[in-house]
Amino acid sequence: MDYCDDDAMVDTDSGEESLLSDNQVDSDYEFTDQDMDNASTSKRSQISYLVLKEEDVRKHQRTDIEQVSTVLSISQVEAIVLLLHYQWNVSKVEDEWFTDEKKVRELVGMLKEPVVDLNDREVNIECGICFDSYTQKEVTTLSCGHPYCNVCWTGYITTTINDGPGCLTVKCPEPSCSAVTACQYMVDKVITDKELKEKYYRYFVRSYVEASGNKIKWCPSPGCEYAIDFASGSGSEHYDVSCLCSYEFCWNCGEDAHRPVDCDTVSKWISKNTDESENTNWILANTKPCPNCKRQIEKSMGCNHMGCSICKHSFCWNCLGPMKGHRNCHKFKGGNETDVKRKRAKRAIDRYMHYYERWASNQSSRLIAMADLKKLQSVQLKWLSIRQGTTESQLQFTVEAWRQIIECRRVLKWTYAYGYYLPEEEQTKKEFFEYLQGEAEAGLERLHHCAEEELKHFVFETQDSSKNFGDFRRKLTGLTEATKTYFENLVKALENGLADVALSESSKSKTKSKPATKRRKLK
Repeated sequence: MDYCDDDAMVDTDSGEESLLSDNQVDSDYEFTDQDMDNASTSKRSQISYLVLKEEDVRKHQRTDIEQVSTVLSISQVEAIVLLLHYQWNVSKVEDEWFTDEKKVRELVGMLKEPVVDLNDREVNIECGICFDSYTQKEVTTLSCGHPYCNVCWTGYITTTINDGPGCLTVKCPEPSCSAVTACQYMVDKVITDKELKEKYYRYFVRSYVEASGNKIKWCPSPGCEYAIDFASGSGSEHYDVSCLCSYEFCWNCGEDAHRPVDCDTVSKWISKNTDESENTNWILANTKPCPNCKRQIEKSMGCNHMGCSICKHSFCWNCLGPMKGHRNCHKFKGGNETDVKRKRAKRAIDRYMHYYERWASNQSSRLIAMADLKKLQSVQLKWLSIRQGTTESQLQFTVEAWRQIIECRRVLKWTYAYGYYLPEEEQTKKEFFEYLQGEAEAGLERLHHCAEEELKHFVFETQDSSKNFGDFRRKLTGLTEATKTYFENLVKALENGLADVALSESSKSKTKSKPATKRRKLK
């Protein structure tokens, strides 16, 4: 379904899904666990990205922690404190540490020697919060040595975690002390509440992603816990990403995947769809002001005799003249500025609605197609396999057809936003675009009808027994390939900015401007 020469490869050892170069086309849509594992990522030319599960992110964290701990010869708890302070930038941690270790310790709050020495006391250790006495096993200290009982630590850490992501490092409760440690150390030591621990570790994992400088992002789909590690190669501007949850989005702008339309066009289109100015345009195009009180009035009946419900003024809808003494107003007198604005606004809103209705219609069709594919994979494929006496793997051509439909609906949807912003004065480009769009749309409608209507006859056994399922297979497969070709051509043309038209016009212009060659007479 994607229009490039890349394919997905899965690193089964790491559990990470990697998009690397290959020479095969894969699918973007998956609704079963098996499909999510085998074909859940989309490809874009010259782009690779990893779909990371939470455990993959933890693995990266452990690797960084162990590296810093080993290289700097410090404990893993201290390594976590440093990495959190320097936004998980391992190289920066090492550079700063070896440049001036003392300065880094003071800056971060990692004390080398304790401020309070308990002198190996086993009993009668006073808690600095509740002031009760405890044995050494009942108190916990940070690098500073200030003793606090585990009960007080539990309350302190619980409050810190409930306050939000700032809980990742914990400061000594002593107001004058600068000592800091990784909250993970205290969580493992004094927190027994499983839910509270999970909350802390969610903050801890998210800190790694959020500190990556936009190299890693969380999937924006509600409830999804996957992250995407994105790397662009060769300066490509294709940013569409497909998560394991089957949600597709643009890495660059965060909106739904919108290839081949660029992010600026998408931003303008979405803003226009929610812009209050469209309400103003509608009012201007479909209402007129009462000549007396200037309130906007919408005509709801056929008669041109209007009566304002506010000031009771009677006037003619066509010429806005008073009805008293009104005669025919059929003679053309030339449009005034207000009439011109009104006609211009009506044309603008009619043009916008043309593109918006088709944009929204394709989105609606896409969502229905996604539901139909899910139904096919979960129920109907099994029925069809039994009734046709074949394996489900032999029926995957139906799944591929639906995936093609879903992808093409997405592309077609965004071509209407592209068409809206295509300058009207560039008539040749507009005609070429509408030709490609029309061919692609016609092909898609044929494919969608075949998959939606003709397939159900075989699934529900309403098809005439004389009808050959093999003929249907060939028809559906042929339509799938043809539609794919139509959309490949459309996507390629739009991503090139309809450059073929520009080159053709430039060539014609040079031919016309080339002066005729004249022969000189020899004397």
